[in-house]
Amino acid sequence: MSGPRRERRKTDPALSDPERLYVITGDLDDSERAALDLVTMVVAQAEPSPTFQPEQAAILRLCQAPLSVAEISAYLSLPFSVVTSLLSDLLATELIESRAPIVRATLPDRSLLEAVMHGLQKL
Repeated sequence: MSGPRRERRKTDPALSDPERLYVITGDLDDSERAALDLVTMVVAQAEPSPTFQPEQAAILRLCQAPLSVAEISAYLSLPFSVVTSLLSDLLATELIESRAPIVRATLPDRSLLEAVMHGLQKL
């Protein structure tokens, strides 16, 4: 008697179909794409309407709280390039807002901290 057989995970044919991905993204030139990278944060500014593409509506629902482009791509199981194209359309119509992630502040210079400390000790 043999153990249970593993089944291969079936990919969604709509996701691997290049024609479907072209229809989703439309006919954009590279010059029209917004400058987005994987860590750009996106937040929705409006609710999805019934006239939006399903992928655009999904992005607006997902981004009620800020999400990175990488997270959106993972949740929707779409390639990064397709997601950036969809986000560019939504940015152009001001339905979403994007911003670079907040970078941790660099540590202040040690000599500055020592000068402040010595100044406080003299008080």
